Amino acid sequence: MLVSRRGAGQTRRMVRDFKGGPRPAAEAPATVGPSMRTVPEGDNRQRLVCPDCGFIKYENPKVVVGSVATWDGRILMCRRAIDPRRGYWTLPAGFLELNETTIDGVRREAWEEAHARIEVEALLAVYNITHISQVQLIYRARLLAPDISAGAESEEVRVFAWDDIPWDEIAFESVHWSLRYHHEVAGCESLPIGTNPPSQP
Repeated sequence: MLVSRRGAGQTRRMVRDFKGGPRPAAEAPATVGPSMRTVPEGDNRQRLVCPDCGFIKYENPKVVVGSVATWDGRILMCRRAIDPRRGYWTLPAGFLELNETTIDGVRREAWEEAHARIEVEALLAVYNITHISQVQLIYRARLLAPDISAGAESEEVRVFAWDDIPWDEIAFESVHWSLRYHHEVAGCESLPIGTNPPSQP
């Protein structure tokens, strides 16, 4: 979201007193942008509102896109080189960019993290990670070639057979969900879209 702010710092204007000499006028309060939480008129929940101009800053969930991409039945995974969960294994995934389709985002993340070119096949699952306000769209995909290498955000990339996946070193719970659901529906042509396990909100 583009947020505009008026000039940084305070502006002091000079006025003249009755003797004609300059004196500083009272300083106007600096514009601080959306800083007050209140329920705007016509709304039903608190928002961040600018007390000066009434601008409302809407805070919405982030969209994450990623893939379970395979080569010869093995699954592409990346060992994270960045926080959070540095050193743990994950799927190639990340935040959707502005003006980007989810499919383009999935392809971009696979390339950025693993230098992998993939063909996206179908939406595998939609996960709601409400405690951090994320919606995750995970796709089923296949590698177009086995030549992969670590991108800037990865320490290492590998393709794992199911029995070799390092389950104790998985970065996030939703990666567990994605891998297990992908395994569960392997071979299904009409793919039911997965979601949070029943025990997970």
